[in-house]
Amino acid sequence: MLALKFALRYLFSKKSHSAINIISFICVCGVAITSMALITTMSVFNGFQDLVTTLYSNFDPQVKIKSAKGKTFHAEDSIFVALKQDKDIAVFTEVLEENALFSHKDRQVAAKIKGVDNNFEQLTNIDSVLVSGEFVLTDSIANYTSVGIGLATQLGINTGFIRPITVYAPMRGVKVNLSNPSNAFKEDWLFISSVFSINQPQYDDQMLITSLSFARNLFQYDDEVTAIELKLNKGVNTDKFIGGLKSQLGKDYIVLNRYEQQADSYRMMQIEKWVTFLIMSFILLIAAFNIIGSLSMLIIEKQSDMITLRNLGADKDLICKIFLLEGWLISGFGAICGIIIGVLICLIQQHFGLLTLGNSGMFIVDAYPVKLEAIDVMAVLSIVTIVGFITAWIPVRQLKKKL
Repeated sequence: MLALKFALRYLFSKKSHSAINIISFICVCGVAITSMALITTMSVFNGFQDLVTTLYSNFDPQVKIKSAKGKTFHAEDSIFVALKQDKDIAVFTEVLEENALFSHKDRQVAAKIKGVDNNFEQLTNIDSVLVSGEFVLTDSIANYTSVGIGLATQLGINTGFIRPITVYAPMRGVKVNLSNPSNAFKEDWLFISSVFSINQPQYDDQMLITSLSFARNLFQYDDEVTAIELKLNKGVNTDKFIGGLKSQLGKDYIVLNRYEQQADSYRMMQIEKWVTFLIMSFILLIAAFNIIGSLSMLIIEKQSDMITLRNLGADKDLICKIFLLEGWLISGFGAICGIIIGVLICLIQQHFGLLTLGNSGMFIVDAYPVKLEAIDVMAVLSIVTIVGFITAWIPVRQLKKKL
């Protein structure tokens, strides 16, 4: 407590040399600005991650079951028949995904067909991402499809076109005859009912949604699926449900939540966020090294005070502790000021969106998305504490040797 009182007095009292005050002020400002930048930058990364999560959640299911061995599995197995009756499941959808060749007039594009059950609208928020048309899979007259906006552009199609898309898929178990390779492909047609936009290229540029019956007929499957997609009832704990489902299905199946379905994308965003954190931590380290100069000059100025303290019975540990706390106070005061300013900036941006992306209407959102997380604040406090200790310990270590 005594050491802290001395440290506080040394921090705020006027020094005989104004350069010490200026250097101390620069130290506080450097730590504060870097701490503020760390908080705001990491919050923006969190905001973009939440935005991407929202985009994916309009299309990705809450829970997805895939085969651990092979591409397809039988949806009519007893374990899945029983799963349909689970009271925790609100929507149970069978899905079949395969690659095919699409043709419209003189344009051809290879992409993926996603065949889904009629309850797909209840599973996802597909209606919220439609840019034109109405989501229809089939009726008594024809089969329909919802096409990604990038794929629609490549094929030169849109809703309301009378001419259907021609779909080609290789026939199973048939060898290709080089003299007439078209005999090895099955041909069918789809009319365009709607165009969707997820703002993610793996969907917008490479996917077409149609009915499960059409996909099974085209690819010559019976009850096989590539995945089963689930939506849980409100109030059901997703992690707990997935844990129980994994135990029930065993090692033959993979059960994924929304984050695991897009693991690569989320992992890349996390890597970018924490690499940025490390880079800015080095900047913080450089800024905090001014503390060494400030403390060194303060130690020189307070030589007479140290002699007085020694005469009064203070040992070298107490004197070293005073200057160590002085260094911590400089970094701590700067960190607290920076974090408070950073939090205020993030809250203002979050509620009022003052910092815009420009070119209104060109982006998914008009302003930079921001989300504050407690773990980021703790990470900034931790790195400032560590850096503050290192920079304060260096001159104090030299002082201890002299004493």
